[in-house]
Amino acid sequence: MNLANPTNPLEFKSIEVSAKILVLFGTRPEAIKLAPVINELRSIKRFHTIVVSSSQHTDLLTPFLRLFDLETDYDLKVMTDNQTPNQVLSKTIASLDEILENEKPDLILVQGDTTTTLAGALTGFNRDIAVGHVEAGLRTGNIRSPFPEEMNRRLISQATTFHFAATSENRQNLLREHVPESRIYLTGNTIVDSLNFIRRKYSPSDAIRSVVNQTNRMRPILLTTHRRESFRRDMRENLLVLRDFIQKHSNTCLIFPVHPNPNVRNITNQILKGVDRVHLLEPVDYTDFIHLMENSWLIVSDSGGVQEEAPTLGKPVFILRENTERPEAVRCGIAKLVGGNPRKFGRMLEDNYLADTWIRSVKQVQNPFGDGKSAKRIANILTSLSRPLSINK
Repeated sequence: MNLANPTNPLEFKSIEVSAKILVLFGTRPEAIKLAPVINELRSIKRFHTIVVSSSQHTDLLTPFLRLFDLETDYDLKVMTDNQTPNQVLSKTIASLDEILENEKPDLILVQGDTTTTLAGALTGFNRDIAVGHVEAGLRTGNIRSPFPEEMNRRLISQATTFHFAATSENRQNLLREHVPESRIYLTGNTIVDSLNFIRRKYSPSDAIRSVVNQTNRMRPILLTTHRRESFRRDMRENLLVLRDFIQKHSNTCLIFPVHPNPNVRNITNQILKGVDRVHLLEPVDYTDFIHLMENSWLIVSDSGGVQEEAPTLGKPVFILRENTERPEAVRCGIAKLVGGNPRKFGRMLEDNYLADTWIRSVKQVQNPFGDGKSAKRIANILTSLSRPLSINK
């Protein structure tokens, strides 16, 4: 990957005046990827950085923010039980709009494809405020998969001024949609920055060490599943396949930090509760999750972030989805798509259990998502832009 310095065909000059940047997130994955960017921005004197959380993932966010020593300036507290995406979107827009009226930032920085991200981009656009989008250009080509994230991405791109693309493929997606080349910056993915920071600074909890010690002579499968489209039959079928596989092979085990979503918990308890060698955990903090990934034999997940983290750790991933907006993970050999066929999933597990050549080979895969310097690139680009925060007006 050719990671670019800010050399797009705009005129770059060092800005002399300070600028106010509002950084918005609502879920743990957003916070994980924006934390190193926030810390870089706060180290630059000319930037006044304001941090806003929508608390779309209330319980999962707080422990992570402590890891990075981050405090929010505003908490929108938009979440209540069983809200629709439209309800979250409308509440976030209304609450954020009041903050924009008071703070009058020069730039809104958002990440990814959540409802919070879309709310930030639309609110900024409607107030004629520049929007920077971290992890721009991800596409599956199917607006309903993943739902609603793929549609969110396309709408966010339309409202974005500065597109920070993690990979060359993401950049090409944006160019195909006629985003001006001068507005696209190839930075790598900030998940690598966060992962490296946590691994250097923190150790796992005693509870997670204990789980790992219990399973270190086995072939542990780490499972994560939480996507909205998985709440239907797919999740039930996939859990049944995993249960049957674990019961068949006595040297395997399943470790599953269960997402707090009631839909996930209900199905999980019905199928996996009380099953031998199945460890159902409460949601774990990021340090513990990294330790679980590092000590797994195989990761099974519908998470986009896991597909990006796995190459850094040299761990194989089965993607519990029909398609992925991160084809780089499949292409480099670290990940395989399972699709919606439970029989295929079962065969894939059996094939790799009998001959784990692929699982052992992924340790040599070169990381397609960056080198751990993405946050610094983004901060440098914003610093170097000539009048960067009014260029869309």
